Amino acid sequence: MSTLSIAIVAAIAVFWLLAYLGAPLLVWTLAVGAYLGGLYAAGLMTEPLTLQVTGGVFVALALLLNLPPLRRLLITGPVFAGFKKVLPEMTSTEREALESGTVWWEGEMFRGKPDWHKLLKFERTRLTAEEQAFLDGPTNTLCAMLDEWKNLHEYKDLPPAVWDYIRSNGFFAMLIPKAHGGLGFSAYAQSCVVTKIATRSITAAVTVMVPNSLGPGELLVHYGTEEQQKRWLPGLAAGREIPCFGLTSPEAGSDATRLTDTGIVCMGEFEGKRVLGLRLNFSKRYITLAPVATVIGLAFRLYDPEHLLGDGDKSDYGITCALIPADHPGVKIGRRHYPGTVFMNGTVEGKDVFVPIDWIIGGKKMAGKGWRMLVECLSAGRGISLPALSTAAGYGAYGMTGIYARLRRQFKMPIGKFEGVQEAMARIAGLTYTLEAARSLTASAVDHCVKTEHKGPSVTTAIAKYHMTEMMRKVMIDAMDIHGGRGVMMGPRNYLAGGYQAVPVAITVEGANILTRSLMIFGQGAIRCHPHVFPEMEAARTNDLAAFDRHFLSHVGSVIHHKIRTLTLGLTGARLAGSPVGGPMAYYYRQFTRMSSALYFVSNVTMGVLGGELKRKELLSARLGDVLSQLYLGSAVLKYYYDEGRTPEDLDHARWALDHALAEIGRAFDEFFANFPVRVVGWGMRLIVFPLGQPYRRPSDRLGSRLAEQMMQPTALRDRLQQYAYIGPGENDVTGRMVAAFKALLAVEDAYNRFQKVANKGVAGLSFAEQIQYCVANRVISAEEARQIEAFDRLRYEAILTDDFSKEYLAGESRGAAPSQAARVA
Repeated sequence: MSTLSIAIVAAIAVFWLLAYLGAPLLVWTLAVGAYLGGLYAAGLMTEPLTLQVTGGVFVALALLLNLPPLRRLLITGPVFAGFKKVLPEMTSTEREALESGTVWWEGEMFRGKPDWHKLLKFERTRLTAEEQAFLDGPTNTLCAMLDEWKNLHEYKDLPPAVWDYIRSNGFFAMLIPKAHGGLGFSAYAQSCVVTKIATRSITAAVTVMVPNSLGPGELLVHYGTEEQQKRWLPGLAAGREIPCFGLTSPEAGSDATRLTDTGIVCMGEFEGKRVLGLRLNFSKRYITLAPVATVIGLAFRLYDPEHLLGDGDKSDYGITCALIPADHPGVKIGRRHYPGTVFMNGTVEGKDVFVPIDWIIGGKKMAGKGWRMLVECLSAGRGISLPALSTAAGYGAYGMTGIYARLRRQFKMPIGKFEGVQEAMARIAGLTYTLEAARSLTASAVDHCVKTEHKGPSVTTAIAKYHMTEMMRKVMIDAMDIHGGRGVMMGPRNYLAGGYQAVPVAITVEGANILTRSLMIFGQGAIRCHPHVFPEMEAARTNDLAAFDRHFLSHVGSVIHHKIRTLTLGLTGARLAGSPVGGPMAYYYRQFTRMSSALYFVSNVTMGVLGGELKRKELLSARLGDVLSQLYLGSAVLKYYYDEGRTPEDLDHARWALDHALAEIGRAFDEFFANFPVRVVGWGMRLIVFPLGQPYRRPSDRLGSRLAEQMMQPTALRDRLQQYAYIGPGENDVTGRMVAAFKALLAVEDAYNRFQKVANKGVAGLSFAEQIQYCVANRVISAEEARQIEAFDRLRYEAILTDDFSKEYLAGESRGAAPSQAARVA
C-alpha cells in the first residue's frame, strides 16, 4: 500500500473515531493540524504553494470556528437571523405546556447515549407499612363489597354502603397531605390501590381515582391559598366534600385552550356586600363525579375589560381555575351521562354566576395561570390512574385466561395447548409484563420528580397513558378471543366484560389517545428532551446570540457524532455499545442504545429539513414518538427484570417484551422512512440507521409457546403479576371459583389425565359417572382419586358456565334478583 493510501485510510479512521466519540471542536482542530503536520513530515505535502494554501485554509477555519466573536459575526449570526425568521410563533399556552412537568429517563433515551447505570441505581418506590396495611385492610374490604355486575346492570351506580365506605375510609384523600387530614400516600401507593380496585370494579376504581388525579384536591395542595386549603382540604379528606373538575366543554374537548366558558371581572353582591368578583358563564360536559359533587373546580377564560385587577394593559388573562360550591346560586348540576361503565359522570352549567375574586384557586395572583396549573398537575396524574387501570386489565387477562385455557378442553385437550391460542396468550403475558414494569417505574418516577422538582415527568406520563391504555385494549381483545362465548355472555360470572366495556373510557380521558400519540409525545418530547432545541428557541426569543452560538455549535457537533455513531452501531450490530450487565440481557441494552442514537440522529435531520412543517406532519411525528415510547417501555422492562430476581420465567417474559418493543421500533422507523416527504433524505436516513437491513423481528413462536405454558402454571411470576389483583374468596365468587378450580386441578391433574385418556376412548360409558366407575373398576384411578376428580369436575364445570336470565329480569321487572342457573356448556 502506498504512503498516500495509508494517509487516506489513517485520516478516515482517525476522523471516524473522533466523530464516533463526539470529540469537542478543539480536539478536532488539533487533530486536523496534527494530520497536516504528518502529511508534511511524510513528504506528501512539500510543494510551497500547496503548503501555503492548505495551511492558510486550516488557520482561517480554525480561527473562524474557535474564536466565538468571529464565529458569531460570520457564521452563527446569519444563521441566527434566519432561524428567528422561520421559527414558528409559540403561543403562551404552548409555552406553558412545554414548560410544564420535567424531563426524566425519557430524556436519556432521546439524547442517544443512555446512562444505564443511572436507571439501574434508581430506587423504585416501595410501599410503606401504612400503605401496605391500607391495601390489605380497607382496600380488600372495599373490593369484597363490590359486585360489578350489579353496579353496571342493576344499580347503575355504586351502592350507598360502598359510597359511604369510600368516603369515610380515606379513598378520596390519598394525595392530600396528612397535615390536612389526608393519607399522604405516594404516587406508587395510589397506583397500587387503584389497580387492586380496578381488578374488581372499574366503576369503583374510576370513582376513587378521579379525586386523586386531576381535581380540586391536587390543585389546592399545590396552588391553593392557606385559607382555601384550610376551608376545603379537611372536608375533602374526610369525604364530607365530593369534588369534580369542570374542564371539558361541548366545543372544547382535547383543545382546552379553546374554552368558550368565560369569567368577567366585575363588582357584585356577595353575602350582602359589594365585592370584586367574577361573572361566570359555563357549560361543561363529561365531568366525572359531577352528579354527586359538592364542590366544583372550574376552568374558564378570564377577561378583565375594566382593568379592575390593576393591569391597565391587559384584559384577556387566559385560562383560570376557581373553586365553587355545587349549591352556589346559579350553578346547575345536570343529568348524568352514561359512559362504558356507570361511574358518575355528567354536566355542570352556570349562567351569570357571581363569585368573589378570592375563589380563584391560589387567589387573585393566580388569575390567568390555570393552564399551567392544569398541565402540571396532569403531567403527574396521567402517570398514576390510567396506567393502574390498564395494568389491572393485564392482571385479570393474565390470571383468568391462564386458568381458563387450562380448564377448558376442546378436541380432547386444554385449549391452551393449541398454537393459535398460545399466540394470543403470549401477547397477554408479554404485554402484562410490560404493563407492570411500566406502571411501577412510571409511578416511582412521579414520586421522584415531584419530590425533587415539584412537578411530574410530562413526556414519561404521556407515553405511559397512551401506550398502556392501548396495551389494555389489546390484552382485553385477546382475552375475549380466547374465552369465546364465555367472555361474550354477560352475567355475574363474566369477569372480562366490565374491563372490555371500559376500554374506550381509558383511551379517551386525560387526552384522547390519537392526540397524545400524534402531537404530544414527540412534539413535546423532542423539544423538552433535546439538549439544544429549546435553549436555541429561548435564545431566539430573548435575542441572545451568545447563547444561540454555544448551543448551535454543540447541536451541529452532536448531529455529526450521532450520525457516525448510529452508522457504526448499525454496521457492527451494536457490539460496540456498552451494557451494564452480562448474560442474555446485554444484547438488549446494546440494541436499545443503538436505537436511542438513531432516534436522536433522525430527529435532528427531520427538524432541520422540515422545520415548522413537522408540526403538521402528525403521522411522521407519531412514528418518532412511537420510537421514543418503545425505548422508554423497553427500559422499564429491563429495570423490572433487573430488580425482580431475574428468574427463568422473568427471562422469557422480558425477552418477549423486549423483542416486541424492538420490532415496534423497527416498524415505526420503516414507516417513517417510507413516508418521509423528501424521498432522498428518507432513503439516506434509512441507510444510516439500518445499513445492513432492518434486523428486528417479532417474538418467536417458541418463546410465545413458553409464555403460554407458564400462564397455565403456578409460578412465582404468576403470583407477582397477581399481587395487586383482588381474588374473591370461595367458589361462588366471580374470580374465586376460577382459582378454586385451578387449585383443585393442580392437586388431581395426574389422575385426571389418566381418567381422561380412558374416557376419551369411548369404552368407559357415556355419562361422567359411568366413566368414573369404569376407571375405578379397572384400576386406572383409585377410589380416593375418583372422589377428588368428581370434586374437581364440579368446580371445572362451574368455572366454564355462562349465565342465562328470565325475560322478566332482562326487562328490568325483577331488579336485584339473581339470574337463573346457566345452561350446561358442552
